[in-house]
Amino acid sequence: MTVKYLWSIFFLSLHAMVPITLTAVGEVVSETAGLFDIGLEGILLLSAFTGALGAEAGGWILGILVGIGTGLVVGLFFGLVNAYWKGNQLITGVGINLFALGFVAFGLQALGTPGFHSVPRVAQLPKVPTPVGGLSPIVFVALFLPFLIHWVLFRTRVGLWIRAVGENPEAADVAGVPVELVQLLSTAFGAALAGLAGAYMSVAWMGSVTKEIAAGRGFIALATVVFSGLNPLLTLAGGFIFGFFDSLATWISNIPGVKEVVPWQFISMTPYVVTLLVVTGVIGRVRFPKALGIPYRRE
Repeated sequence: MTVKYLWSIFFLSLHAMVPITLTAVGEVVSETAGLFDIGLEGILLLSAFTGALGAEAGGWILGILVGIGTGLVVGLFFGLVNAYWKGNQLITGVGINLFALGFVAFGLQALGTPGFHSVPRVAQLPKVPTPVGGLSPIVFVALFLPFLIHWVLFRTRVGLWIRAVGENPEAADVAGVPVELVQLLSTAFGAALAGLAGAYMSVAWMGSVTKEIAAGRGFIALATVVFSGLNPLLTLAGGFIFGFFDSLATWISNIPGVKEVVPWQFISMTPYVVTLLVVTGVIGRVRFPKALGIPYRRE
């Protein structure tokens, strides 16, 4: 019985780590290129909502594509404002988060179910059957993607351009690298992965949309980026740490008698507290690109 519970928590952890890992590894690409996007929470919320509508209209494939497209559009907007127009990255990210909160809350009310909308099971992404339980195919994407991104960043010319633009855009510009275009495409790619993460939550994991569905995961993804030190492989570890404690908290809160002793709100805080403690332990030793957050202006 104990082994069964351990496998159950492990599978729950794999599903819970997906939105954190996908969002964090995408943000690693964006920050490596010199742009930081704190609007990840808003992208997760928007893409979860639009992905659910897309899935209901044309099936789960369309839902996933719509979620990715939503993230891509927001990422292109963010990159255009900050790479080409030299805007304030912090304010742009906050604006995305605030827009998403209002848009999704209004959208859910317009659907006639204020605060909550269920995605029909027929429109949800089917799980891959295993001896222990169903596993979403996107879990495998989240497990594989950090390795692919690590290879691209550190073993290809494209990765060299991205790292050069984030570290020394002046030198990259002199060498013929299109700085603004690299930043635009990098942040758009990162936002598209956050869009995939949002669509996953509504179409492949939870099967519903609420105005709180992101639940701070965008900010936890940012913390995971700090923990990783912009190493895509470590985003996998950071995502699993959060996913494990998130699943463990859910499992503990459902044990008979626990709620009467410990309020469920305190149990739900566990994954966030653990994440903060992990980040606190490494934040002083992380080195970010020199040009991160600084708009590049040719002289």
